[in-house]
Amino acid sequence: MKRIIYLLIFILSCSTLQSQSLYSKSFGDKNNPAIIYLHGGPGYNCASFEATTAQKLADNGYFVIVYDRRGEGRSKDAKAQFTFSEMCADINSLYVQYGIQKSTLLGHSFGGIVATYFADSFPLKVQSIVLVGAPVSLQKTFKFIIAKSTFHYIAQNDSVNLKYIRMIEKMDTNSLLYSSYCFGHAMQNGAYSPQNPSQEAKDINKSLKSDTLLSKVASKMTYEAVQGFWKNEHYTTLDLTKKLHHIQNRKILIYGLYGKEDGLYSIQQIEELQNMVGPDNLKYLDNCSHSVFIDQQDQFLQSINQWLK
Repeated sequence: MKRIIYLLIFILSCSTLQSQSLYSKSFGDKNNPAIIYLHGGPGYNCASFEATTAQKLADNGYFVIVYDRRGEGRSKDAKAQFTFSEMCADINSLYVQYGIQKSTLLGHSFGGIVATYFADSFPLKVQSIVLVGAPVSLQKTFKFIIAKSTFHYIAQNDSVNLKYIRMIEKMDTNSLLYSSYCFGHAMQNGAYSPQNPSQEAKDINKSLKSDTLLSKVASKMTYEAVQGFWKNEHYTTLDLTKKLHHIQNRKILIYGLYGKEDGLYSIQQIEELQNMVGPDNLKYLDNCSHSVFIDQQDQFLQSINQWLK
């Protein structure tokens, strides 16, 4: 029944999708296996992956599609609803636009949530999903950020920030303000980048910065999307465990790529996901943080080839 409802929403939204098009771009031969990249956020865009990795992935024999979600990045739409049903309709429109029947969904961070929802709703259209630094339980992520930040501030004898952490611990954990403060402290404490980035990562980041147009897009955030997905879908409370099991029961393969220096996920969270998908289907990379495709690009590409070819 749920699939029928999503299909009806997609059909009814076709006229809107045509008049308010999404920003998207393809790389490689359309006859090759299709991969759709789903960016992080809410509120970000595909620019960093587009500038650094999409063509290299296509050069490995894939038809790669990137896009900015409706109302985010370059897909400007003042009427964007920021719902999972709208999101699924938009992804379906990409299948039509690029003439693909089935694809692998490559979901980075919040994009992993997007991939999971779409695969659960349209399993016949999904070959596999690859979770790249993606959360399974955001509430567990927030607790880990608070614990790690507390440890850091104690080590630094930072009484001011310890006071802020104690205030956060008393907040409603379902609130948008709580999640925003948690992510803010994660960023402040270097959760999104490795301590000693490899020369490869340095070169990639330098190349991204040299592309002034895409670099500017990549650093820009659309705050309406954050508020919209929280208000409409309560995304900060999501736990994907049941949906991932449901996807597995439909014979859709699930893979995971995570960095050991990603400050959003504890070892326990990674182990829980590994127990679910299997040890051969998850890689936990050294000297790597949240942007796996930049921090360890060679290993990222090798992993995709190992799993999908």
